[in-house]
Amino acid sequence: MTSKLEQLKQYTTVVADTGDLDAISRLKPVDATTNPSLLLKAAALPRYSDLLDAAVAGCGGDLGLACDRFGVAVGQEILKVIPGRISTEVDARLSFDTTATLRRAERLIGLYDQAGIGRERVLIKIAATWEGIRAAEQLEKAGVQTNLTLLFSFAQAAACADAGVFLISPFVGRIYDWYKKAEGRDFVGAEDPGVQSVARIYQYYKANGYQTVVMGASFRNLGQIEQLAGCDRLTISPDLLQQLADDQGELPRLLDADASGEARQTLDEAAFRWALNDDPMATEKLAEGIRLFARDQEKLEALLAARA
Repeated sequence: MTSKLEQLKQYTTVVADTGDLDAISRLKPVDATTNPSLLLKAAALPRYSDLLDAAVAGCGGDLGLACDRFGVAVGQEILKVIPGRISTEVDARLSFDTTATLRRAERLIGLYDQAGIGRERVLIKIAATWEGIRAAEQLEKAGVQTNLTLLFSFAQAAACADAGVFLISPFVGRIYDWYKKAEGRDFVGAEDPGVQSVARIYQYYKANGYQTVVMGASFRNLGQIEQLAGCDRLTISPDLLQQLADDQGELPRLLDADASGEARQTLDEAAFRWALNDDPMATEKLAEGIRLFARDQEKLEALLAARA
C-alpha cells in the first residue's frame, strides 16, 4: 500500500503551505504558497539571512518594497525545487483599495519578470474582498493570474468565479475553528462546516462550467484533507503533509463532480456586501485574517528595518 500522500496526489494537486525549502524538497509538492505569516517564519531561518540583506539593499528605506523583494526572493528559491507555481501575496493592508492592490501586484510580477521567472509560474495572492476581486479581474485580463485568499463564504467564491480569477483558497480550518467555538462542539468528517463549504463551492463551479481552480487551505487535521480528496488542489502544511506521507492507510476519493451544484448566480456589489454581512462567520474571519496578515507584514517590515 502506498502512503496516503501518494494516493492523494492521484486525485488532487498537492501544494505546500510553507516557505521551508527543506520541507518542500522532502515532500515534493507540485506548487507552493506563501503569505506574510509564512514569510515571517522563513525570515527567522538562517538560510534566508542573505536574502533579507539583499532585499533591504538599495530600497532607500521603502520597507514595503523590501518586503516585496524578500517575498519574491523566497519565491525564487522555492521555484528551484518545485515543478509548478509559487503564490506570493499582496500586502493585506491594501485589501480595500483596488488601485493600490493593482500597483502592488504589478510590482510583484515585475520583480519576478526581472528575475527571469515567467508569469506562468507565479500566482498573485489577494484577499477576496470586493476591492480585491475587482483588482484580480483586471490582472487576469492583463495576463497575470491570481489566487484569491481569505475566502470563507459562498458569496466570495461566486464573485471570484464571475471575475474569472484563476484560483481560490477557501480556508477550511478557520471556518471549522469558528463553528467549533460558536457551537461548543467538535466536527468530524463530512459534518465539518469547513469541509462542507469547500464541497459546496466545488460542486457549484463544476455544475456551472467555471474554470476557476478550487484549492482548499488552512487544515487542522487529516480528516479534513481526506474528506476533500478529489478537490482540484489542496495546500497543506509540512506537518500534515508528513503525517500523510507516514500513513499507509487507504485514501479513497470522496469529492467528485456530480449534478448537485446550484444554479449559477451573479452578485453585484450590493448583493455581495449584503451576503457577506449576513454571514457572521465569514465577516469575522475575513476581518481577522486581514488584521493578522497585516500585523505579520508589519513585523516583517520591522525585521527588515533593523537590517537596513
